Amino acid sequence: MKKYIISSNDAQARLDKFLMKAVPALPAPLMQKYLRLKRIKVNEKRATGNQRLNEGDTVTLYVSDEFFEPKENKNPYLTIQPKLNIVYEDENILLVDKSPGMPVHEDTNEKENTLINHILAYLYQKGAWNPEDENTFIPALCNRIDRNTGGIVIAAKNAPALRVMNDKIKHRELKKYYLCAVHGSPKPAQGLLEGYLFKDAVKNQVFVHPRPKPGAKYAATKYRTLKQQGKLSLVECELITGRTHQIRAQMAAAGHPLLGDGKYGRNELNQGFRRNYQALYSYKLTFAFTSPAETLEYLNGKTFEVKSVPFVETYFR
Repeated sequence: MKKYIISSNDAQARLDKFLMKAVPALPAPLMQKYLRLKRIKVNEKRATGNQRLNEGDTVTLYVSDEFFEPKENKNPYLTIQPKLNIVYEDENILLVDKSPGMPVHEDTNEKENTLINHILAYLYQKGAWNPEDENTFIPALCNRIDRNTGGIVIAAKNAPALRVMNDKIKHRELKKYYLCAVHGSPKPAQGLLEGYLFKDAVKNQVFVHPRPKPGAKYAATKYRTLKQQGKLSLVECELITGRTHQIRAQMAAAGHPLLGDGKYGRNELNQGFRRNYQALYSYKLTFAFTSPAETLEYLNGKTFEVKSVPFVETYFR
């Protein structure tokens, strides 16, 4: 027998979703069978997989102990010495300035040295999160940026913050600003780039079309030129939509590919600059909530900005 007391981080979760995380060794078909046989109960009453859990509920499983046997712990956050450039932190969220070259999550090339592992190590070592105190919740990233793009990434420290922040991002109640170095001088100096982006999953590349096309998604980016230096321009972009490689693809389609961008740029333009990845940085974030934000309402109207952007200091002094 095993009992779980539902905390605020597990509240409002469906029972079946909670069990899939809390007892991953329990097969889903067997879980459904045990629910029918009343071997899984909530507050000692018959339960269904789709019922919502409340804080303080007791979930009791009358099942074999083999499903709860601990497995070898190989979590990287236990051995990593965290290195983070923190932009802002409170009891609910963490804003981190990610360095270019670091993936936000593990991929085929990197399993341990990821942003989320550094964040987990940081929170674990400072005592802000202890997995032994949680049934299922793990601090998580609310947004992500490409490996070679730097800038602000949002992490939620608890489930209510994660739920609210994901909702705000979904409904575009955050303003995200990027700096990029582009070849040439955009004409006009500021404006709106619009188009329809079609993603080729095999090439991991998007293509811009001027008109709607099956499978293509509308994309819009506001831009304004801040400075010109030689053959380069420093441009600020505000995302109106948030599509894959949106800024890189749209600026290239407009005739001004990003400096160092090997996927959407041109090698002959990048030669001589000694840069082999895109000059793109998520440098500023504004919380612009238009609906209630519950526990995160205090963030509404606040703007956060990174202290420095390396390629700006290199090419636009």
